[in-house]
Amino acid sequence: MEPQSKRRKDTVHDPDSWVALPVLSDEQSQDTELIAAFAAPINDKKETSRLIKQLSSIYPLPGLQHVKRVRARKERDSPHPLEVLVCLVSDVPDIGEENSISIDYLLPSENVRHEGLGEPFVVKVPAFPPLTRPQFELASKHWPTTFHEDKQVTVALKGDLFSQPQKARMQMYMVSAVDAARAGAGKGMEAVGAVIVDPKDERVMAVGHDCRGEHPLHHAVMVCIDLVARGQGGGAHAFDQHAACQFTLSSSASRTTTEIGRSISAVEEGQPYICTGYDLYVTREPCVMCAMALVHSRIGRVFYGTASADGALGTKYKIHTRKDLNHRFEVFKGVLRQQCEDLHGL
Repeated sequence: MEPQSKRRKDTVHDPDSWVALPVLSDEQSQDTELIAAFAAPINDKKETSRLIKQLSSIYPLPGLQHVKRVRARKERDSPHPLEVLVCLVSDVPDIGEENSISIDYLLPSENVRHEGLGEPFVVKVPAFPPLTRPQFELASKHWPTTFHEDKQVTVALKGDLFSQPQKARMQMYMVSAVDAARAGAGKGMEAVGAVIVDPKDERVMAVGHDCRGEHPLHHAVMVCIDLVARGQGGGAHAFDQHAACQFTLSSSASRTTTEIGRSISAVEEGQPYICTGYDLYVTREPCVMCAMALVHSRIGRVFYGTASADGALGTKYKIHTRKDLNHRFEVFKGVLRQQCEDLHGL
């Protein structure tokens, strides 16, 4: 099936006019949470190893393995070049006024030899290990932190994950989704379109639009999934009366509907289950129902143009990141965003 964008020479968009950004989990996208701790200058660098060992024994700082115990002083001309974390403020009972806290109070002499340490002061340290570079950079402004970087996430957050040829193909698929949305709007449906693509050979497996005028569950995404199933020899509905709703026959189309409907059988026979590994391009962020259908159909990636107030892939929920589900997938937003937003007025 040929993407509609190839047939419409009057449709011209600049791939540089939009950016596809990843929709990350709450843990990856939240602000860095900070907690209060006591630190103290190390007056004698020769005592550093001993102090770290003794402090770790008295105040092990559980759950803060990502926080480095020692940091260099920011002031280069300081007579005390190193500072060490002593303990969390919450570890010290009956603190009272911070200014009254002394190193003797935090480290009674019977517990540790604290010669070589200066008077304590309060600092902020990250409560959780940073998962993204923005979180790491913010955390590091307060106290040195270890960071195991996912470079793909870093590149994606900058909007540089996809090359220009890749963006051109992504745009072509989303233009087809926009065209389908317009076709649906012309028939009195809501202006939402979707396209499912097999990225291995860049085949468009299905194009669909909203059909809720006929059935309340026929959202554009649901229509597309059903069309893919139909291309595999199954499918529960017929959309033949809608010219813009199309599907491509897969290599497994000769199998029976019963076989297609059984995911275990499909996997055992080496056939993809519905949308396994496929990409979805949809003009508007899917709802909860559609997002769960994408989970069950084993979609590979989802690209949407504009957000929705009840969206389940970034706005209201992030179903694709839930660890209690048996399938997760990548989501990117912003593909041809302005053109997708313009559909709202149809």
